[in-house]
Amino acid sequence: MLRIEGFVIVSADGMLADANRVMPQALKFKGDLEFFTAGLDRADVVVHGRNSYEDQPNSPLRKRIILTHRVADLAADPSNPKATLWNPAGASFEEACNRAGVRDGTAAIIGGPVVFEMFLDRYDTFWLSEAPHVTLPGGEGCFPHVPDQSPQALLTAHGLQPRETMILDAANDVRVTAWRRTP
Repeated sequence: MLRIEGFVIVSADGMLADANRVMPQALKFKGDLEFFTAGLDRADVVVHGRNSYEDQPNSPLRKRIILTHRVADLAADPSNPKATLWNPAGASFEEACNRAGVRDGTAAIIGGPVVFEMFLDRYDTFWLSEAPHVTLPGGEGCFPHVPDQSPQALLTAHGLQPRETMILDAANDVRVTAWRRTP
């Protein structure tokens, strides 16, 4: 069975990117990067949209599924032998995982907003990191309905509850909360 885990850091207003759809330096913290990297290193496959990427030393080693409408259903990524291109309109997530050679373990969902939303009813854990002293007016929310609804309200509405919280950067009050599915 495949576990589904989401990973995101957001500003106080629930944004994962600025108005230019770029993750700004203001949202980058060493402790959060270390937590994120460890999570991806444990994952069996990384799932993201074509504009999201973790850009880390281990990135080329990771199996990944990239969501795109540029293929009819599933295809090999011509630029990355470890990547499968997936169009959700043409194939199921399970079919994409099979194509990627992943049948169990952990799928790490790393965005963007539409990708995060697709898995709202399937997350086992959603790791929500928050930078409470950063705001990104006009930015891009971590889910399509942010800022009209907070990330926390959307997670709750989809059956996830906040469990343990860890401090990732005490100086900047950055913390991550594990939102877990209610049994």
